[in-house]
Amino acid sequence: MNLQAIIGLLIPFIGTSLGAALVYVMKDELSIKVQKSLSGFAAGVMVAASIWSLLIPAIDMAEGDMGRMSFIPAVIGFMVGIIFLLFLDNAIPHQHIDSDLPEGPKNESLRKTTMMVLAVVIHNIPEGMAVGVTFAGAIYGSEVSLTQAIVLSIGIAIQNFPEGAIISMPLRSVGVDKNKAFGQGVLSGAVEPIAAIITILLSTIMIPILPYLLAFAAGAMFYVVVEELIPEATGEGEAHTNVGTIGFSIGFLVMMVLDVALG
Repeated sequence: MNLQAIIGLLIPFIGTSLGAALVYVMKDELSIKVQKSLSGFAAGVMVAASIWSLLIPAIDMAEGDMGRMSFIPAVIGFMVGIIFLLFLDNAIPHQHIDSDLPEGPKNESLRKTTMMVLAVVIHNIPEGMAVGVTFAGAIYGSEVSLTQAIVLSIGIAIQNFPEGAIISMPLRSVGVDKNKAFGQGVLSGAVEPIAAIITILLSTIMIPILPYLLAFAAGAMFYVVVEELIPEATGEGEAHTNVGTIGFSIGFLVMMVLDVALG
């Protein structure tokens, strides 16, 4: 594994760490509108990354052997990714990411924030897998280029930035020390390079099913977007705003431009 690949694997982790570092420069918790716009932006980035960096390369890789049926690996992998995250979501008790910590005793808010950290860690696993799969494709000479892999890493790092802040800021607001709040945010992103490295190691013996793995990562990312990020971005009732939709559109366009222009 060359230096570029190692740096690429660490880029999403750096994005999370930078977001968590906001706890040192911001005094108050992020406003509801800011959190919703950041969640929408993150969702847009993930959807665009899933399409241009994962699903399209998966179909292209299968086209030589399967022709018009090259969509089959993408369909199967995508659905398995959805089912896997559905299983993980139900097997591991956790609270979905909730921007609006309810009023009440600090220990209750801290408990809910801790559950939110767990939710972020869970959905960082497929993101790490997505990065690992694309770098595996680049390393072993598939249809995925190193540039595409790095672009995906940058896109995930962009959407990881608000995640780091969404973890560290609420922890600080309930009285957790700044250093500890920052550390929790950083640790939530550490799972990504670990998942990426494991995926690359496994990919050395599973190159024939790489299109399925790419689509699997896309399905897992789509699940996170629909189940976690979009509800958080749009809200309900009085919390409903349009900033999440605007953020989604901007995030989608930014990632699409990055992938098409640099890929």
